[in-house]
Amino acid sequence: MPHQGTVRIGIGGWTYEPWRGTFFPEKLPKTRELEHAAGRLTAIEINATYYGRQKPETFAKWAAAVPDGFRFAVKASRYCTARKRLADGADSVALFLEQGLERLEDRLGPILWQLPATKAFDREDLARFLALLPAEIDGRPARHALEARHASFQDPAFVTLMRDHGMAIAHVDRGDGPAIADPTADFAYARLEGAVEPEAAGYPADALDHMATVARDWAKPGRDVFLFCIAGAKIRNPAAAEALIARINAS
Repeated sequence: MPHQGTVRIGIGGWTYEPWRGTFFPEKLPKTRELEHAAGRLTAIEINATYYGRQKPETFAKWAAAVPDGFRFAVKASRYCTARKRLADGADSVALFLEQGLERLEDRLGPILWQLPATKAFDREDLARFLALLPAEIDGRPARHALEARHASFQDPAFVTLMRDHGMAIAHVDRGDGPAIADPTADFAYARLEGAVEPEAAGYPADALDHMATVARDWAKPGRDVFLFCIAGAKIRNPAAAEALIARINAS
């Protein structure tokens, strides 16, 4: 029987006031929100790193608040990718990577590099950008995922380039960007943005069943899976993540 990869499921960030009373107990101290979330989920995508630098001590504190086996995905700084030529972002990439990610230690999962929706596919420029990304962080293998949002990335050359670099193409269910399902790395990365408020778990039961089946299929060849309920009706994202975790555990 082929080795099954690990499926980790979570949300984007953990600070959102409407989650108080729905996901977090009303009287839970804010300093314990991460600990609480990590006890119910198996991964979280850190989005604070997209907006600004964090202190090394902050990463260490986050790592200490979560259990063994938990993983943080880290969203790369917008200053790395929001530029006309990606290859010109070497200094920004270095600043992002040197802020203390290694302090997450074995809790560090993939790094997500999100491109602007206006950024079209330029193979040469993207290849030079990918060459800036390290294969290791503090002696541990580094995993990278790229979210491309322009339709021009629906190109076999893009898939080949990502596969050559062992980098995952982030799957997003938004519907207004390229839907590329090709596996290009030893892990899969998905961001679900379709939650709706009328559904208690964000999605109808049959949609959650389908998502769980897809995640299990991605994991069958030994590929780890990172799946985050990110947007849409954000108040429902923790419930959606928990519903998916329950389905994965039941299988």
